[in-house]
Amino acid sequence: MDFLKYVFRGDKVIWIIFLLLCVLSVFEVFSAASTLAYSDGDYWAPMTRHSIFLLVGVLVVLLFHNINYKYFQAIPVFLLPFSILLLAYLTIDGMITGYHGVKGASRWLEVGGMSFQPSELAKMALVIATAYILSRGQNERGAHPEAFKRILIITGVTVVLIMPENYSTAALLFCTILLMMFVGRIQMRKLLLLVGSLGAAVILFVAFLEAMPDDTLNSIKFGHRFTTVKSRINDFARHEQVPPAKFDIDGDGQVAHARIAIATSNIVGKGPGNSVERDFLAHAYSDFIFSIIIEELGLVGGIGVVFLYICLLIRVGKIAKKCDRTFPAFLVLGIALQLVIQALFNMMVAVGLAPVTGQPLPLVSMGGTSILINCAYVGMILSVSRYTAQLDEQRAHDARIEMEVSTGHEEEMVAVPIPVDMQAVPEPKSKALNSDTEMV
Repeated sequence: MDFLKYVFRGDKVIWIIFLLLCVLSVFEVFSAASTLAYSDGDYWAPMTRHSIFLLVGVLVVLLFHNINYKYFQAIPVFLLPFSILLLAYLTIDGMITGYHGVKGASRWLEVGGMSFQPSELAKMALVIATAYILSRGQNERGAHPEAFKRILIITGVTVVLIMPENYSTAALLFCTILLMMFVGRIQMRKLLLLVGSLGAAVILFVAFLEAMPDDTLNSIKFGHRFTTVKSRINDFARHEQVPPAKFDIDGDGQVAHARIAIATSNIVGKGPGNSVERDFLAHAYSDFIFSIIIEELGLVGGIGVVFLYICLLIRVGKIAKKCDRTFPAFLVLGIALQLVIQALFNMMVAVGLAPVTGQPLPLVSMGGTSILINCAYVGMILSVSRYTAQLDEQRAHDARIEMEVSTGHEEEMVAVPIPVDMQAVPEPKSKALNSDTEMV
């Protein structure tokens, strides 16, 4: 019992949410990966692969949550340039060879027979770097005057490199950074100007896509995804009623079958493993796994999943509030926003409230790189929660000492040992790793 308590240190609510999402992922991926099992000829192969990634992910959580949060400030120093180089390589390689990967998008790199998405590394590096920049020079008036410019530069470079192959990932990442800047007290005037400028740019871009014929869009050097974006926007914006006899379910299979899965469900669903639409959805185990969850677990299951992500965001907010330094507070808030925004967007796509994109459901959808990165995020949150728990213990200890002194019972005071956990992680000696400001 003591061993388990030692291993699963940190915020218990975060641990419960993480483990519940992992258990849900095991059952739903096992059910939703029928198309992969059929193509492989082995029903257990997708499930085995996914389970291995989850087990490695748990080890990643345990590794990161035992690291002092201050060491996370060093991650962007090497990870951000590295991920930018990988993203630039993918873009240049696609431009030279003309090969743009699966479904016209070059998002993966293969090294030693294993593939990964550089964009996942870039997202992690950018969130941590933004938290670090926001934590420098915080005062009662807000963030450092140079913070906005620095964040905008690194965000602009990263988003521009991700965008040609994955518009939705670039957009969601930018939204996360924008919310982090708002929480980090960047001047509202600058944020409003940025949002207005980008809003105008998006309107002009959509107008350009609608005005240009598909042949012209395909001839543009970096426009190999323009026609895909255009068709998805048009499909989402189309509201005319189509008679059932003329509805092309094969031509619009993803959206149609996702809606059928939801429409044929009920309060408690068809039961785990009883999905019908999983055999017709091309990415039932990833992009549309929320549809399968609702089909099998009903509205109760769907609402339960939404509740878990909302609880994650609320709990992280409470952890951030306990921090006495700015970096850990901005770090966990940025991570939580990244996970929850992506999760909500995945759910919106599944229920028809957003255009179809390739965003998986964090910690639930089948994946490789995304699972490990998301587990690293959870480990970072737990690391900060362990730090705030130590702060609470130290504050309680100091308050008890002050109370005993104030009541004149100095002679009855006994030495209160510092918890072992507080002695286990030494403070970093580097000045750069101790440069975040105190909360104001």
